[in-house]
Amino acid sequence: MEYINSRIDSINFENHQVFLKRDDLLSKEFSGNKARKFYYFLNQDYKDIKKIISFGSPQANSLYSLSVLSKIKKVKLDFYVSHIASFLKKNPQGNYKEALKNGANIIEIQKDDLTSQEYIEKEILKDEKEFIYIEEGGRVKEAEYGIKILAQEINTWIKENKKENLKVFLPSGTGTTALFLQKHLEVEVLTCPCVGDESYLKKQFLQLNPDESKHPTILKTQKKYHFGKLYKEFYEMHLELLKQTNIEFDLLYDSLGWLTLISSNAFQNNKILYIHQGGILGNESMINRYKNKYL
Repeated sequence: MEYINSRIDSINFENHQVFLKRDDLLSKEFSGNKARKFYYFLNQDYKDIKKIISFGSPQANSLYSLSVLSKIKKVKLDFYVSHIASFLKKNPQGNYKEALKNGANIIEIQKDDLTSQEYIEKEILKDEKEFIYIEEGGRVKEAEYGIKILAQEINTWIKENKKENLKVFLPSGTGTTALFLQKHLEVEVLTCPCVGDESYLKKQFLQLNPDESKHPTILKTQKKYHFGKLYKEFYEMHLELLKQTNIEFDLLYDSLGWLTLISSNAFQNNKILYIHQGGILGNESMINRYKNKYL
């Protein structure tokens, strides 16, 4: 399985034609932006590697993708989390459930005043050998390897189909995918912050590239949102997307992404190529939360 060359569909949403890069269909097991971010590691020789170490949320898309990667490469995965809700432990679902099936070792940590990253780098890595360490969400320079391939696919499609006045949009967590896409794409990349605010996203960009002239354009969200919190308009957007396009999108990122995009001048004045980054496995637990709160 190559995990590249996803197709581009034409869809209609809110009476606008939108081109959709279907990275959600790369593979049932290894898809979306994490497949692109981790493509470098997929192609490495693991002869001297026994373990992958990372951290994040117990429902993170990266947890599931890394569990697939470790399974494919036949190595262990230690994934550190700050807390696992008792309900999730008793009722595994979504990314957490599937990662456990793949043999992931999900470890709760007591980190006191340290961030998860500080704790792992100060307390865990010093005692480990023969491992690969991947920061939360795949915010690593190696992610450029797979994202460059994604950009090349889009550049080729634009030329072959003679698309003019086109902009590429995707919502951002760490912003890694958007940043490396802008580096290798011949058109402007638009994004919006889904974890933290605009200043947080700028800081993420700067960690990987200090040259702000090479950064994607950040579209402002309509209001401040807290990541992981339930918002009725997110669920309504999710349902509307499903109704109009018959395609399922991620509730955490895509709902905010589409809300931000369609309210922008860019949506009204340009052709848009939206990158579907997968992540729908996490919808199982999110939809249950929304139904419990709003239905």
